[in-house]
Amino acid sequence: MRAVRLRQGHLEVVDMPTPRPGPGQLLVEVERCGICGSDLHSRLHADQLAQTLQLCGYPRYLRSDQSVVLGHEIYGKVVDIGPWSASRIKPGTPVVSIPLVRRGRQVDGVGLSAQAPGGYAEHVVVQEALTFPVPNGLPADLAALTEPMAVAWHAVNRGEVSRKDVAIVLGCGPVGLAVVSVLKSRGIGTVIASDYSAGRRALARKCGADVVVDPAVESPWEGASAGHGFMTSMPDQYNAGIDAIEDLTRLPLPWWTVWRALEGIGRTRPKRPVVFECVGVPGMIDGILAAAPLHSRVVVVGVCMGPDTIRPSLAVNKEIDLRFAVGYTPLEFRNTLHALADGTVNASHLVTGRVGLAGVAPAFAALADPEVHAKILIDPSLDTDRILVR
Repeated sequence: MRAVRLRQGHLEVVDMPTPRPGPGQLLVEVERCGICGSDLHSRLHADQLAQTLQLCGYPRYLRSDQSVVLGHEIYGKVVDIGPWSASRIKPGTPVVSIPLVRRGRQVDGVGLSAQAPGGYAEHVVVQEALTFPVPNGLPADLAALTEPMAVAWHAVNRGEVSRKDVAIVLGCGPVGLAVVSVLKSRGIGTVIASDYSAGRRALARKCGADVVVDPAVESPWEGASAGHGFMTSMPDQYNAGIDAIEDLTRLPLPWWTVWRALEGIGRTRPKRPVVFECVGVPGMIDGILAAAPLHSRVVVVGVCMGPDTIRPSLAVNKEIDLRFAVGYTPLEFRNTLHALADGTVNASHLVTGRVGLAGVAPAFAALADPEVHAKILIDPSLDTDRILVR
């Protein structure tokens, strides 16, 4: 089969043996595979990522001196079934899959390990238990978005966003756009999206953002999120406490009794935005801690490749809730697939181009310009190195 191999930062199309599915696995003929930001990072920062994941207990992440077939956002059709499989998914079935494969008790990330070649190829091996038939005739381009959209689905879950909340999405690359789409599918009333790129701001608007902000011109904190009752300084909080006690002492009951009752129904909880950091460059988290309103909930979705520095005293004094998100659960992946299939989540604006295997290297170069593309999908059946604009 033909595949795109990465080694020492260089991408090339090669011929290699078609893989064979092992026990509990399926062989899938790839019809689409998304180019993910983590693929772009792995090309340049594989060794840094590998060192980080080794500290997390996974020593088999790809390294720059290894030959690796990338690709973990996979859509295709089942063509073979491995031994001792449940055979619940028949050959010819269109599927998407959580990109993990297991041999014994060793689990590897598909397309992110030399031991688990990925979807930048004509065929890929996936785990049957983690593979899902695509419902409702969902088009290939949208089905291939299941994996990255599931990342956004999980991030929004981590944010515990209610419909009354204001959500602020910083960075409108593919991850940020996916987060915007999921937020609007949940009925979040106010979604503010911020990005320096005019093209990405336009895509954020198409994905449903209520307000789009160019941070070079307007602060997403001082302008777009003003008027929602957020506390922006410590004296705001102190004054609110004093005002509350002065008001409650006018009542015939002890003020603390009334306060406890109000606290029990959530009336004393300060208003705050839920912020999604989808940029992943040094300085972003600390910048949020400095600029965000008091009591903000911050979900870090962007992956910063290098060391970073934050000032914990900012988060302490502003009581900012800082959370991190990666991946998704199997249920979140399944729910995302069905939300795409029934139209609950609209992700149609994310895909901006398609390319054959010969065009993967040019696609990597094109994705460096945020004004040109958001998500490019690989279609191994295309015999061209040109990027077909969607």
